[in-house]
Amino acid sequence: MMRTRFILLWFAAALAGLSTFAGSTADAQDAELINRYGDWDAYTRGDSASRFCYMVSRPKEASLRSRRGEIFFLIWHQPAQGEFDVVQVDIGYPFKQGTEAEVAIGGSTWQLFTRDESAWTYKSADDAAVVAALRKGSRMSVKDVSSLGNSTTATYSLKRTIAAHQAINKACGR
Repeated sequence: MMRTRFILLWFAAALAGLSTFAGSTADAQDAELINRYGDWDAYTRGDSASRFCYMVSRPKEASLRSRRGEIFFLIWHQPAQGEFDVVQVDIGYPFKQGTEAEVAIGGSTWQLFTRDESAWTYKSADDAAVVAALRKGSRMSVKDVSSLGNSTTATYSLKRTIAAHQAINKACGR
């Protein structure tokens, strides 16, 4: 069963923050860079009642990159909603209807449900497992299928994920 905590509001907040990461300014003026940690950036936005903290990275390699929009992997917290370590992938094109994305770190894999251009784990326990693997691993891949039927893979460095995760934990009081 898909999570009951469907993420559209958080997705909108993350995208606004990502526009700062991607170089745009207008929609993300309230997103504040905590710091850059290797291949990951940590951000916070909102006041204490609506705090949203996230770490984000772009892939080092991605197939069909020239035909895709922005590609990101995020881990985010929203304390007011009791949400911590939520895993989200934004892939840069619509997923093929009815398909899943696969995240692989080391010898472990997780299936993510997809909607439009984003994907999330099915349950919180998977979020926790992915975050634990991120903190220990050196490389991560995300495999998926576009709405046009193209199979793609994006590969991410996990350099300094521990520091980025510690930063968002501190910023969101965890």
